[in-house]
Amino acid sequence: MTIDDSDRARRHRARMQHKKAVVDAGIGRADRDQGLLLVLTGPGKGKSSSAFGMVARALGHGLQVGVAQFVKGRSDTGEEGFFRRQPGVSWHVLGEGFTWETQDLARDAATAKRAWSVAHGMLRDERLGLIVLDELSYPLRYGWLDLDTVLDDLAARPPLQHVVVTGRAMPDRLIAAADTVSELHDVKHAFRAGIRAQKGVDL
Repeated sequence: MTIDDSDRARRHRARMQHKKAVVDAGIGRADRDQGLLLVLTGPGKGKSSSAFGMVARALGHGLQVGVAQFVKGRSDTGEEGFFRRQPGVSWHVLGEGFTWETQDLARDAATAKRAWSVAHGMLRDERLGLIVLDELSYPLRYGWLDLDTVLDDLAARPPLQHVVVTGRAMPDRLIAAADTVSELHDVKHAFRAGIRAQKGVDL
């Protein structure tokens, strides 16, 4: 080992020792458990996919999971086909398609209210360790659901129940109420190049 290599190794070890001390101190400060509210938002692809990854993670730890899909109306996606077969999963497709498909404002609002009644029931179920409220931002953004009611129901859920909310243009107050927020950015998308949705990747 040359002198330069030895100095580089020494500086690397010093950086890693400092980093370990910072990480260990952070772990030491995290001293409680609680149900988390997570928001996955932004215009990029992968919000629902990330949420369903957490469904797999929760099942791996023996938790029961509830999924409520707002707006989305199709029942032929890969995630539903897989997770519906798993013990401990309660999966609800509660939408009738995107607004440009239904083209019926009153019907869309009524559908959203029915969907929230299902979600509200899950939020009161202490057996569910994780709940995914997929595409919830849309009925909130369009005013089909009352944001105060949704926030109150989320706050009143069982103390150790985790909730993941997905969708673009998430209301600021829901972001403020969340414990963890991730925003996915759209850099490039195959659809804009004329490539249709692909099984196993997009649906």
